[in-house]
Amino acid sequence: MSLQEKIIAEMHAIPEIEPEVEIRKSVDFLKSYLKTYPFMKSLVLGISGGQDSTLTGKIAQTAIAELREETGDLSYQFIAVRLPNGTQIDEEDCQDAIEFIGPDQVITVNIKAAVDASEKALQDAGIVLSDFAKGNEKARERMKVQYSIAAMNNGAVVGTDHAAEAITGFFTKYGDGGTDINPIFRLTKRQGKQLLKALGCPEHLYLKQPTADLEDDRPALPDEVALGVTYDDIDDYLEGKQLPKETVAVIENWYLKTQHKRHLPITIFDDFWK
Repeated sequence: MSLQEKIIAEMHAIPEIEPEVEIRKSVDFLKSYLKTYPFMKSLVLGISGGQDSTLTGKIAQTAIAELREETGDLSYQFIAVRLPNGTQIDEEDCQDAIEFIGPDQVITVNIKAAVDASEKALQDAGIVLSDFAKGNEKARERMKVQYSIAAMNNGAVVGTDHAAEAITGFFTKYGDGGTDINPIFRLTKRQGKQLLKALGCPEHLYLKQPTADLEDDRPALPDEVALGVTYDDIDDYLEGKQLPKETVAVIENWYLKTQHKRHLPITIFDDFWK
C-alpha cells in the first residue's frame, strides 16, 4: 500500500459522493450520539463565517430540530458561538452564516481581553509569544470558551475537521482540534461545498477564500498560502488522482510532520515512532 492509499484510508475519503446521502449520514450521526448519552442536551459550535463551520452548524441545527420533533423534548438546543478577537473583518459573513443556520441560541464572547491577559501573564514570566504562537493562543481560548458553554448547558462541543484539513494537520492542537464530535470528517473541501449547495447556502459563504485568520501580522492569511498547496490539489490527492511530484511531496510532508496532532497523548505502550 502506498502512502497515498494509506492516507486516503485513514481519512475515510471517497472520490465521489451524493450530497443528500452525506447530509443525512452526518445528521443521523449527531442524533445517535445524543441518544447514546441522554444527559447531553445541546450541541455547541463556534461559527467563524467560513465554509466548514457554516456546514457543520447547519447539520447540527438540523439534527437538534429533528430530535426535538421526534422526542418531544424541547430541552435539545443548538448553540452557535461567535468568538471574535476584537472586531472581525468578515463579521458580515458571520451574520449571514448565522441567518442561514438558524441556531436556537447565539452566544457572543469576545476573546480579545482573555488572550491579551494570557499574553501579558506569560510576558511577566519571561515568555514572549511570537505572532504565530499568539494565534494558537486565540484558538485555544476559543476552545476553552466553547467547553465552558457546553459545561453549563449539558452539551458537546462540535468540531469542523474534515479530510482536507486533517491530512495537513491545519488546526491548532487543543484549539480548534479540541472537540467532542466531528460530523463532517471524511469529506474533502470540494465535497463540503457540494453539501452546502444542496442545503441552499448562499454562495459567498462557501466560495470565499478559506483563512484561519489567527495572525495579527498577517490578518486573513489564506490557508493555501500558509500550506503552500491548494485545496484542489489536496482534494485531488484524497481522490486518488496523480499529481506532480512536488505537490505530492508538500502534501505528504504536512501529513507526516503533523501526525502528533491526530493522535491522543502518547504513552509508553504506543508505537508512534515506528
